[in-house]
Amino acid sequence: MAENTFTDWSGRSNGSNGSSDIIFSNVRIIDGTGEAPYSGEVTVSGNRIKSISRSGMGSSWGSTGGQRIDGRGMTLMPGLIDSHLHLSWNNAPGVDPIQMMPLEEHMLVCVEMAKIVLDAGFTAGRGAAAAKPRLDVVIRNAINAGRFPGPRYTAASPEITTTGGLGDASPPHIQHEGLNLGIVVSGPEEVRRKVREMIKWGNDTIKLNLSGEEVAGMGAEENQMSDEEIAMAVSETRRRGRSLAAHARSAESIKLCVKYGIETIYHASFTDEEALDMLEAAKDKHIVAPGLAWLINTARNAGDYGIKPGSPLSIAYERELEHAVESMKKMHKRGIRLAIGGDYGFAWTPMGTNAKDLEYFVDLLGFTPMEALLSGTKIGGEMMKMSNELGMIREGYLADMLLVDGDPSRDVKVLQDKKRLVAIMKDGKFHKAPENLGSGLRISA
Repeated sequence: MAENTFTDWSGRSNGSNGSSDIIFSNVRIIDGTGEAPYSGEVTVSGNRIKSISRSGMGSSWGSTGGQRIDGRGMTLMPGLIDSHLHLSWNNAPGVDPIQMMPLEEHMLVCVEMAKIVLDAGFTAGRGAAAAKPRLDVVIRNAINAGRFPGPRYTAASPEITTTGGLGDASPPHIQHEGLNLGIVVSGPEEVRRKVREMIKWGNDTIKLNLSGEEVAGMGAEENQMSDEEIAMAVSETRRRGRSLAAHARSAESIKLCVKYGIETIYHASFTDEEALDMLEAAKDKHIVAPGLAWLINTARNAGDYGIKPGSPLSIAYERELEHAVESMKKMHKRGIRLAIGGDYGFAWTPMGTNAKDLEYFVDLLGFTPMEALLSGTKIGGEMMKMSNELGMIREGYLADMLLVDGDPSRDVKVLQDKKRLVAIMKDGKFHKAPENLGSGLRISA
């Protein structure tokens, strides 16, 4: 039978290591529940966590044979999860080089970025918008099929925007969809068609642009999509059992997310009491990923790329950063879930530096290191809609884990040093196996 052009190539690996277990012994476990770290050992069988033993409670060694890794007191923790990830962003010095890259080269970039993210200890990521309709779908499927290394990934559509809205970059003399970073619609019926197309091509998440973005020439507090258009997008997405996300910087756009049940809210920089009250009342339904790295680095570290400190654009982002920090502090106090994910993938926010978000949560938002780790593990699992099997070290959960030379529960910055990521395990297999035996790590069979 001939293969359809749009065949889903998403066969998942079961991560089996044969009949042998892998046992991490003599490790300090951060389990992702918020409990204080404890000493013990963790047994992995296939792609799942088989058992967890605390020190003094007995050992599973010898029951099935296999491989024992003596961690010598290092930290074993869940793999990190980036809840705002764009694998089709190409570390370019602006938006145009992302969108104008030819499709063939762009797919290779996705492969490259996926490995960079996994190398940085991020074993999963929530797709937050693709630069072209099927880039996320294809890289997700290729990762799942074991063709290329990368994090667990959910595929997102390009941002759906309105005529004249964020992502509509076509000039008046050249009206062409290919010039736009977003998919441009006008009216509910156009929304219906484009949402259906994105679901047809295999996207897990439909992304809506509800507010503006300063670097694109539309103010962050401007709003662009009508209630009728939003309602149509939500209805069509729900009908097919897919997820929704929104670029929502303004207070009004946050309220629209709550009103229409858009579960993933990106940015949410500008709030008022009504928006905060609405979010708090629905905090079990929504997760906010503020994207602080984008604000910080665009305001302060993009001078070499044309955004000079002190320029009007830099000042606009400094203002938004100030509001975002205060908004996130208020959300944190109200128990609203916040997830890491900083819109990485531009020249001044390069992919692979994603763990900086943990530092920002501690230094700017007042999170404890453990609270920041939960935002990058447990809450990330919830963002991925895999809270019953991802983001924690618990029996039966997927074996996505990091062995770290250091204690992230005291200093999250250790996770920025890739040399201190002694082992990276995804789906029960080593992406990076422990190999520096001279430093006191012992592997035995």
